[in-house]
Amino acid sequence: MSRKESIKKLRDQLIRRRDALHRALEGDLSLLRELHQERTGDILDAAADTVQDELNSQLIEAESRELTAINDAIARFDNGCYGNCEGCEKPIPLTRLRAIPYATDCIDCRRKAERMTTKGGAVMWNRVFDNVEADPV
Repeated sequence: MSRKESIKKLRDQLIRRRDALHRALEGDLSLLRELHQERTGDILDAAADTVQDELNSQLIEAESRELTAINDAIARFDNGCYGNCEGCEKPIPLTRLRAIPYATDCIDCRRKAERMTTKGGAVMWNRVFDNVEADPV
C-alpha cells in the first residue's frame, strides 16, 4: 500500500475517532448534569460524589485534548501538510502515524523537544537527592 493510501486510511480513522469522542463527551457531560441534579445523602455521599466529579472532569479534559489534536490533524490533512514533521518538515514514518495518528513531529524532533524541556527548568526527580547528605545519627 502506498503512503498516500495509508494516509487516507489514517484520515478515515481520525474521523471515526473524532465522532466517537464527540459521542463520549456528550455522554460524560450529560452524566455530570444528571449527577448534579440527583444530589442526596449524607456527607460521605457528597465526598464520594466530589471524587467522582473530579475523575469525570479529568476524563473530559483528556478527551477534549485528544479531540483538539484530532481536529488539528484533520485540518493539516485538508491543508496538504498532514504526515510531515513540524520540526524538520520530513515525512513522519507511517509506523508513528499508525500509533499516534495526530502526531505532529517525528521521533527525532520529539526527543529533541523533550530534552529541551528537561533542561529548561523541569525538575528531574531522579536527581533531587543526589547531593543531599544522609540524615545525622
